[in-house]
Amino acid sequence: MFGYRVPAPDEAMLISGGRRGLGGAPFRVVTGHGKFVLPIFRKTRFLTLSMCEAEVTETCVTRQGIALHVRAVIAFKVGNDTESIINAGQRFLSDQDQMSVLTGRIFAGHLRSIIGSMTVEEIVTERQKLAAEVLDTSKTEMAKIGLIVDSLQIQSIDDGDVGYIDAMSAPHKAAIQRQAQIAQAQATQASVEAEQVAARNQAEYARQTAVVKAEYSAEVDRAQAQAAQAGPLAQAHAQQEVLAAQTELAQRAAQLRQQQLVAEIVKPAEAEAERIRVLAVAEAERMKIQAAAAASYDRVALDRMLIDQLPQIVKEAAGGLAGANVNVLNGADGLGEIAAGLVGQGLTILDSVRQNLSGSDHRPEKGNGPLGLPGHLTGPEKGMDKKDGPRKPADGPVVID
Repeated sequence: MFGYRVPAPDEAMLISGGRRGLGGAPFRVVTGHGKFVLPIFRKTRFLTLSMCEAEVTETCVTRQGIALHVRAVIAFKVGNDTESIINAGQRFLSDQDQMSVLTGRIFAGHLRSIIGSMTVEEIVTERQKLAAEVLDTSKTEMAKIGLIVDSLQIQSIDDGDVGYIDAMSAPHKAAIQRQAQIAQAQATQASVEAEQVAARNQAEYARQTAVVKAEYSAEVDRAQAQAAQAGPLAQAHAQQEVLAAQTELAQRAAQLRQQQLVAEIVKPAEAEAERIRVLAVAEAERMKIQAAAAASYDRVALDRMLIDQLPQIVKEAAGGLAGANVNVLNGADGLGEIAAGLVGQGLTILDSVRQNLSGSDHRPEKGNGPLGLPGHLTGPEKGMDKKDGPRKPADGPVVID
């Protein structure tokens, strides 16, 4: 629109003509918005608010009298407040490039002043302290001309051909070189160790490879040997199976022959032996029966013989009394008792012989008794005393001297 002016974001619009500005300034300051400006009656100018740069290269003498070439860079701009804009507009509006020139000169002066109060060691080792002091001393002066400093950087410090800084840095350089040599030696040692480890690994790998190859070769040889032996082993195994089958066949033939021999010889022999044993048992039983019959016949004959000889036995007993001195105390009765005792003794002997014959083995043994009787018939018999002859009858005594 005609007469409406708008400043850029990094500019301040200064309107002169008409009424005065703040604090009696010959212009009004407009930033951030537009304004109507009457042509012919009003004049409009623009002041930059952007960042500006000033470079300072100055030879300064330290407190030790050593000249140093210092190079610094200052970043500055016009302040954003109205007062700063008015101060800067009044001084640099017609020639804004003078801001950098003036700023450089101001900082050159302050830089010489501050460096003159410091040593080379402090300047080299405490650059940030040097910059802070320069900024602090120049702040008031820069504010008067409407400028503010954003930063001050000391880019380089050089003593020329004096060599003071180099001498000062020599111990550090030596230490650094020593550390560099140590680091290089350590690196070389590490490299050598790494090479040795790599060589050992390669040797170990070669050894393992050789072992694997040898094992593979041995396995191949074993497989080939087994393959070469497979035919003979199979043939031997087949022959072994044939021999085993023949052996089993021979064993079965032997078992069959054995069974045939048992059927042809042993069984008939056993049957014949059983027949003979049965016949022998029958014969023995027959002979036993015959012997029993013969023994029974002998007992009957013996009984007859004893009965037939009983009178003779009594007679012999009576004859034994013939020479004895016998006193008969009771007369005829006593004599009758003696005769009756003799007959009873004969009968007792006969009974004893019968009993002995029945308990013996069917054959009467010839003894030492009277009349050829068995030996167990000797001794006292029934009705006889052991020493004194016939026992005393109940009715009267019989005395034999």
